[in-house]
Amino acid sequence: MYQNVIFDLDGTLLNTIDDLADAANWVCRNHGWPTHTVEEYKQYVGNGMKKLAQRFVPEDWRTPEGLQQVLEEFMPYYDAHKEDKTAPYPGIADLLKELKGAGVNIAVLSNKAHSLVPSILEGYFPGVFSHAQGALDGLPTKPDPTLLHRLMEEMGATKENTLFVGDSNVDIQTAKNGGLTSCGVLWGFRSRGELEQEGANFLAENTQQLKEVILSDA
Repeated sequence: MYQNVIFDLDGTLLNTIDDLADAANWVCRNHGWPTHTVEEYKQYVGNGMKKLAQRFVPEDWRTPEGLQQVLEEFMPYYDAHKEDKTAPYPGIADLLKELKGAGVNIAVLSNKAHSLVPSILEGYFPGVFSHAQGALDGLPTKPDPTLLHRLMEEMGATKENTLFVGDSNVDIQTAKNGGLTSCGVLWGFRSRGELEQEGANFLAENTQQLKEVILSDA
């Protein structure tokens, strides 16, 4: 059994893609730029808000000044609409309760701006997470392990007793960079092939399989 489990947020605990896509396309329409499909946004997300903006804007806007302006438009709109279509994946709420009941210490590490993360978690999973870390200005985001190590220190977690759970190659890379075992979930934004290619230690098709990985005595 893993004593500590660190979850990615978007695409792992919550299906946030429609609200992210809607906010980004709102910015695009305001500027007269082409919009993008939800499937395209599944490939754009995962590396934080700045990278997301870089991927959905036209090339001539991919300057520090251009991206800053885009984020100043995107962030307030997304913050106001981040719960319009977002919902937990099936079985996630029950899984988190079971893990807590089994004495597992659970936390979240997200590339979403830290200012958004605690309120989102409290809104969908009230009282569940005592530790959560989002992206901070001036510090590298996943797959860099800086914020992972900071979070683990707060949790009192060690590499040997911690599992990292996520839906993308970024999450598997984060686990590798932090010296952790990883489990890729197949209900998120990315494919089985991506997770296998990145070298996930485990794969889970549903929350029951994930629970078995976490609580297994093997």
